[in-house]
Amino acid sequence: MERFAKEETVSNELATRIDSLPTQLSYDEAVEAAYREELDWIEEKLRARLSVLIECDKQLSNYVYKALRKRFKASGGPRLRLLSGHPRAADPDSPMQANSTLTQRLLEELREAIYGARADGVLAITHLDILTTTTRSSLNVETREAAAIMYENPDLVFLGFTDPGFEIPAVIEKVFTVKIDLIGIGRDKLPQLILQREARKFGVETFNPYNLYKYVSGLNAVRCRQILNQLESRVDFDPNTPGSVDAIYRDIRKLTLVGDLEVPRVNLEKDIGGYKKVKEKIKTEILELLLVKESSSSSEEIRQIEEIVPKGMIFEGPPGTGKTFFAKAIATALNATVSIVSGPELKSKWVGESEENLRRVFAQARKSAPAIIIFDELDSFASARGTYTGSGVEHSMVNQMLTEMDGFRKEELVFVVGTTNFAESLDPALLRPGRFELVINIPYPKKKDREAIINIYAKKFGLEIPEDVVKHLVQRTQGFVDATRGIRYSGDHIYAIMRGLKRENLRRGGGKMVVSKEDVEKVLGARQKKQRSLSKSERRTVAVHEAGHAILAYVLPHCPTVERVTIASEEEDYLGYVMHAVSQNQHVRTRSELLDSICVALGGREAENMILGEVSSGCWNDLQQATGVASMMVEQLGMSDKMGVRTYRNDHAEGAQFVLKPRDIAETTAAEVDVEIRDIVEEQRKRCIDTLHEYRAEYDSLVEVLLDKSTIGLDEMKGIFGGKVFKDDPPEDGKSKDDEEDED
Repeated sequence: MERFAKEETVSNELATRIDSLPTQLSYDEAVEAAYREELDWIEEKLRARLSVLIECDKQLSNYVYKALRKRFKASGGPRLRLLSGHPRAADPDSPMQANSTLTQRLLEELREAIYGARADGVLAITHLDILTTTTRSSLNVETREAAAIMYENPDLVFLGFTDPGFEIPAVIEKVFTVKIDLIGIGRDKLPQLILQREARKFGVETFNPYNLYKYVSGLNAVRCRQILNQLESRVDFDPNTPGSVDAIYRDIRKLTLVGDLEVPRVNLEKDIGGYKKVKEKIKTEILELLLVKESSSSSEEIRQIEEIVPKGMIFEGPPGTGKTFFAKAIATALNATVSIVSGPELKSKWVGESEENLRRVFAQARKSAPAIIIFDELDSFASARGTYTGSGVEHSMVNQMLTEMDGFRKEELVFVVGTTNFAESLDPALLRPGRFELVINIPYPKKKDREAIINIYAKKFGLEIPEDVVKHLVQRTQGFVDATRGIRYSGDHIYAIMRGLKRENLRRGGGKMVVSKEDVEKVLGARQKKQRSLSKSERRTVAVHEAGHAILAYVLPHCPTVERVTIASEEEDYLGYVMHAVSQNQHVRTRSELLDSICVALGGREAENMILGEVSSGCWNDLQQATGVASMMVEQLGMSDKMGVRTYRNDHAEGAQFVLKPRDIAETTAAEVDVEIRDIVEEQRKRCIDTLHEYRAEYDSLVEVLLDKSTIGLDEMKGIFGGKVFKDDPPEDGKSKDDEEDED
């Protein structure tokens, strides 16, 4: 995709003849040309004795005031009196003038103007938002007095101006009968704002305003003219020179940047490895549509595309999978600015401040369109209503976001991206069509994704990694970084590993480094936490315990494949663990699978009892898990012949823990439920004991291997069982179901 739109031959429908454009244009004339219809409407309302509130940039307010004053002078309309708050030239040294703030001077002007105003006049306040600024807890003194004065004089007509980034109190806003916003410029107005000599920078005879508009859509007419004036410096322009028009657009792009916005340079294909389906969805749902729009010569087709392009999208997935990186790639393809906003940082304990923060984010983005706003951790303030805690500021923030998104003009290219770990947790109002209607899941990288990511970073860091070493690293990053919390290797983890390899390269003096498997293991080892120092007896207890889990998980038919067994855990809460491949049934679990999971959970405890003659404190979590699954089967899933097909509790699993809520059933029934839960656990405990005795020889071998090597993988487990497998054998490359490419 081309980064900058190229000026091509267009139909007469979109082209504007350059000789029809103005040759000179003042800022006052530009304002009149850009907002003629809006000024007509405002004039009509003021003549009808209705107070008008105008939302526009501070830069624009004085020009709009002058345009209205000129109109009224020419036609004998009402007298406009400006309240600016500027020090008076007649008495600049008075105490009030010399030591007062802008707010105080505005209030003083308001008092004098109201009590001495003509009944047919209009009081214009260009800094209404400054006059009525609220404190963090309540209306300030000036705002309360201003409100009182304005309400005491209902016959007076007010013309107020407020900046989009600020909010005036509702008590002040209600003084005004009507409200209008002058934000950005209409696409049809752009030909009236560019001069002939400026338009010739884009072509010889004709000018296509659609290509330029996307870079100036959010600017007010005055700012637009200021930027176009900068084109005068391009005296060396030659329309026949390749890239000349692109250079003009680059200059304009730089001039429209405000605040801390940036234009990223992240290529969707070259800089992001793997994730073929995610890329295809981004292209088909967004980028290809906009490419068709840019190349279209039909205004009707352009309007149709603008109608169907979503205003926002959600990237859902675990941390470190590149959600923000994908958003930057979209911005790069559109030559759009990016504003990355942390959800938690937007929130404030002060009333109204969180909403104001949101308004400023959107206002800034619109001024630098095309723009993408990335709300990181969107769920931190936009969770489903009814789940909020605290002051309820989240509810107000969601409403403010909806207001801002609904306020976009369709021709404005302002795109909103939200990132979250769980899209289901978001407020449903955000997911309605026309808002965040597109949700794309970015999971942990699969085998091909990890390989592509490794190769991209190898090229970036100048590392030579042989194919067999790449495959080794792909395999080593297959499982979990943190098995106890279900955190697998993400793109961020792989990036950290590659940075570690680069540091190793620099320690060796730099130059071309051929990475070996030993280098990979060294870096992986350096990233691991320091292991606990266990006594000999503690280490044996852990080996006995984990071997019990592993044997059962390996032989029971409805358990996921064992990938790794370790008694050298780096986790704070676990001394060892058995890591499983991701089950092919991740969302639906059968009764057989649940029973096997109970049996495996009890494996560590019963192994300790069998070998050591007693159980340790390390069994508590396993027992809790086994009891929780049995409880769910009886109380929620109707998987008990004795208790029947019904539910007895409405609680649910949260992560690995089961939340138990009080039962709304008779005590006798509750006692029967408890007996059935106990019986299921006891039945699986006996099954666990029988299985361990059946495979006692293999169990003893596994314990010794663990004591010797600390960690073993699937191949070594197969070796202990003489190559025998008890379920569908995973692919030869050892990849789990999670690593297999999804088929369309």
